[in-house]
Amino acid sequence: MKIREIESFNAFMTYGSVTRAAEAMNISQPMVSRLLSKFEQSVGFALFQRTGNQLTPTREAEQFQATIARSLISLNELKTQARAIANQQTGAIRITAQPSHADTYLLNAVAAFKRSHPNVLITINDLGLEGVLETVSSGNSDLGIGITLNLKHPMLEMTKLATCQAICVLPREHKLAGFETIDIDLLHDESFIDLALGSPLRTRIDYIFQVAGWSRKTSAEARTVRVVTKLVEQNVGIAVLDPFAQFMIDPQKAIALPLTPKIEWDVTLFHTKRPLTQIENQFIHHIQTELATQKGKLGFL
Repeated sequence: MKIREIESFNAFMTYGSVTRAAEAMNISQPMVSRLLSKFEQSVGFALFQRTGNQLTPTREAEQFQATIARSLISLNELKTQARAIANQQTGAIRITAQPSHADTYLLNAVAAFKRSHPNVLITINDLGLEGVLETVSSGNSDLGIGITLNLKHPMLEMTKLATCQAICVLPREHKLAGFETIDIDLLHDESFIDLALGSPLRTRIDYIFQVAGWSRKTSAEARTVRVVTKLVEQNVGIAVLDPFAQFMIDPQKAIALPLTPKIEWDVTLFHTKRPLTQIENQFIHHIQTELATQKGKLGFL
């Protein structure tokens, strides 16, 4: 049996006559009659009682109609789904990002993407870099965003999204707050609020101070940039953070200044070694657009 034959049978059963079925299908009455005849032959039982040119459905036809109707609904859903996929209007993207990304520009990128792809489900999870790599490599997340400091991973593709540099966040009343740029050698006697051990940026700062032979006093530690900035605002200490911290500070309570020499790293997109879907590529485009918008403010190179 062919789909056009099935549609002709459904039209006849819905509208009650060959004439009205032909009008609904926008084809001729003889064509409907031929399709109905072929369909009856293919199913193997009588669908109609014929009296002259009149067709009357049999009980078997009425029983079969319920199945036909459900099947056509499912087929139409398949067609709709196929069109939506082709037009990048359906699907789901699971993304895991380090908190400083998930809390800031990624939200703007998601909002912009949803305006043009309202039926695509976006799931956001925030984890430290190790968690980002684990969820993406295990297939529990489609895309990951984090920073890399010469990082390599055998199971993941890495795409550079931007290069940025660290900033120094200080309480507004701090003695160094009036400087235009903070030389890192001015910080060796300061109390720091640090990201937790294992953070790539924390590792880089620890290494720089170790090479310089300076001891460093850590007043507090926290997992996320947001918490660190709030502690700076409370005058607990200073912090060296990524530039996304500028989104999180209260300018009445804290200030962000560039560091010299520069501490640089890449913001990177992670995904498994597979072709990206059209929807994923569209989403990545929105992330890149948002990062480009923030380039001047955040100190990207």
